[in-house]
Amino acid sequence: MSGKEQEYVTEAFLSNYIAPIGPMVDAFEREFSEYTGISHCVALSSGTAAMHLALRHLFSSEYGSQTSSPPVVLASTLTFIGSVSSAVFMDAELRFVDCDTFSWNMDVSLLKEAVDECLREGREIAAVIPTDLYGQCADYDAIRAVCDPHGIPVVLDAAEAMGAAYKGRHAGCGGAASIFSFNGNKIITTSGGGMLASEDKALIDHARKLSTQARENFPHYEHTEVGYNYRMSNVVAAIGRGQLEVLDERVARRREIFDFYRDDLSGLPGVSFMPEAEYGRANRWLTVVEIDSEQAGVDRETIRLALEQENIESRPLWKPMHLQPVFKGCKVYGGTLSERLFDQGLCLPSGTSMSGDDLSRVCGSVKAVFDGVIL
Repeated sequence: MSGKEQEYVTEAFLSNYIAPIGPMVDAFEREFSEYTGISHCVALSSGTAAMHLALRHLFSSEYGSQTSSPPVVLASTLTFIGSVSSAVFMDAELRFVDCDTFSWNMDVSLLKEAVDECLREGREIAAVIPTDLYGQCADYDAIRAVCDPHGIPVVLDAAEAMGAAYKGRHAGCGGAASIFSFNGNKIITTSGGGMLASEDKALIDHARKLSTQARENFPHYEHTEVGYNYRMSNVVAAIGRGQLEVLDERVARRREIFDFYRDDLSGLPGVSFMPEAEYGRANRWLTVVEIDSEQAGVDRETIRLALEQENIESRPLWKPMHLQPVFKGCKVYGGTLSERLFDQGLCLPSGTSMSGDDLSRVCGSVKAVFDGVIL
């Protein structure tokens, strides 16, 4: 916490607004819009809720299905399941797209292959969902160059990318909509929560309505469509306001942590780091390394378990969606790169509050494995 959160939470209590509306929610939405440069936004209970409402609006608008076959949603395969589960809620057919080598985000050439194939099949593509992996933006302009000629909306999954930039713009700018997460593990957190943002006011207005059970403007409870209980609470929004004020500091610290790891570990055989694309500036939410076991003489899992013995938590990268049992049978375009990254990639401890001694301890434990020391 930055220290300012308690002040805002106290203010929320004193105002007697605790429920999922109130002045803190209004202020958080306004300040979030000012920070990102995205005109309209609605604060919600999670990033997954934001994605669900974005797709719900797009599926009920001009992009709605015009064929007997279910619409297709094309999404990054190297991502967290919350990025794509909403497509299942909407009864869409999910197809997954592999990543590229220079950003580890959606491969634009494979996206074009996927779009062309769907069009040849006469299938409607309801949305394309690229994920900004580990705080690095996908190549938005190149993705839109594939999608815009066919009227395909792009919903940017910027859940991990608060504070990141793409060509000088904040992450999430430029899609039909973008979603953000404030889950407990994100670079700023409200303990739980998310934001849906868009330049399309009608989309945000509809999402806002849907997020409060789609109640119509009557003195009684009137409903012409089914909605959800997705609004952010006033107390949670108060925490978000305090967090947003220190976001730039958090990004700077995460990048310092990445630089520390890179400087200390890049000389090890077979060790490489997640690249930073030339078009943007990553927030380095997590520092991610790839371990080439043939060059290193040790594999990712051996290092992870050695760190675990030292009470140091590390994790593999996201397991690609096309390898998840729940999505067995879904088509994937490419797939080998994301499979390799899952097999060889490791997320190192990256918390903003880590000290230099903490980082040195992690690096020392990693280097000990390479030195053949049994921890």
